[in-house]
Amino acid sequence: MAAALMVALAGTVLLNAPPPPPPPSGAVASGAPAPAPATRAVAGAPGGAAAPAAFSGKAFDTCEAPSLAVMRAWRGSPYGAVGIYFGGRGRGCPVQKELTPAWVASAHAMGWRLLPLFVGSQAPCVDSLAKRKYAIGGNPTSQGTKEGGDAVRAASALGIGTGSPLYLDIEAYRRGDTACAATTLSFVRAWNKEVRRLGYLPGFYSSADTGVRDMEAQRRAGTKDLPDVMWFARWRGQPALLTESVLHPEAWTPHARIHQYAGNVTETYGGHTVAIDRNAMDAPVARVTAPARFAARVPVPLSFAGSRRP
Repeated sequence: MAAALMVALAGTVLLNAPPPPPPPSGAVASGAPAPAPATRAVAGAPGGAAAPAAFSGKAFDTCEAPSLAVMRAWRGSPYGAVGIYFGGRGRGCPVQKELTPAWVASAHAMGWRLLPLFVGSQAPCVDSLAKRKYAIGGNPTSQGTKEGGDAVRAASALGIGTGSPLYLDIEAYRRGDTACAATTLSFVRAWNKEVRRLGYLPGFYSSADTGVRDMEAQRRAGTKDLPDVMWFARWRGQPALLTESVLHPEAWTPHARIHQYAGNVTETYGGHTVAIDRNAMDAPVARVTAPARFAARVPVPLSFAGSRRP
């Protein structure tokens, strides 16, 4: 591949990137067991860090990290990756009693690929009333830099190593409010810059019609310090990883998109029911550095004793 086309994660993705692979959303039939993680190395890790791996397939995220027993039972689900809310003052579930270095090491050893989500300060015009107390303040650049450092420290403490993506969660906000959008952009760019400086990969989660739309406009304008990976929420029930209308077809490709296509649904596997959001993805996942000896030993449910091991 020509060097001019190696753009996936070295910065904002360019429009002359090669055509992406077919969307992974059709690769796993609903209800089928999760495949072995389909990972590949991705070029462009910041600061000389080891390159992250990209995972193609289905993922879920849930407010509070489930127990390891649930995670083992859910290896029989169609999902191969899980979003974990590892830090930030705006988390809906700030008490993550399961989320420890041992949990990270154990889940990864089971074959799960991890998507670390940071829910920090939010747009001043955020739609959610519950999130307004976490509004970005009067110095968004300073605040973004601080929270970028907070994110890296929290990820590192869990055994999530350099080169890993860290996904900044910016909830939907009022469209057409240019001052609010400008404040949010300053915060996000500063967060991205600090995360990247510290050797991690800045990702971005938001509503397709607000944060994602605005990031695409900035990408077209050539703005610097934008996210390397785009995680967009549009709940229409079906994956549309490469056909989202607000994104140019080749923006944030290859291996740099996640589509959250359904939310607030419940699914049951191995006798364990969890409320989740559904995602299709072809994007980088965490590099887990916690030693294997930290991984907790979790009994295998009898119904899964003969199932495939990762």
